[in-house]
Amino acid sequence: MLGPLLPVAGRGRPAGCRRRLIDGIRWRIRTGAPWRDLPAEYGPWQTVYGLFRRWQREGVWARIVTRLQARADAAGLIVWDVNVDSTVCRAHQHAAGARRDGDTQKEHPAA
Repeated sequence: MLGPLLPVAGRGRPAGCRRRLIDGIRWRIRTGAPWRDLPAEYGPWQTVYGLFRRWQREGVWARIVTRLQARADAAGLIVWDVNVDSTVCRAHQHAAGARRDGDTQKEHPAA
């Protein structure tokens, strides 16, 4: 599915099969582990990280997600309904009743 969405290498050494590198990126994103803990089966972590960062800077990941969403939406696989439950919304700490002009406040806000 991702094959047609991936960029074509324009110059330099031929890219060959990037499946192992992309699987390494997917593993890292899924687990949240540090890049240095990437299993050796995906290749050197520096190579996997380099591809991830280069594509991130070039906007490749955003284009891939946009195209996958468009494809899934056309197939009717995405429901765009939004539900907001205000019972879990919390105010920011600065909205907790402290005065804006701290000089006129009689005691320290943390007291």
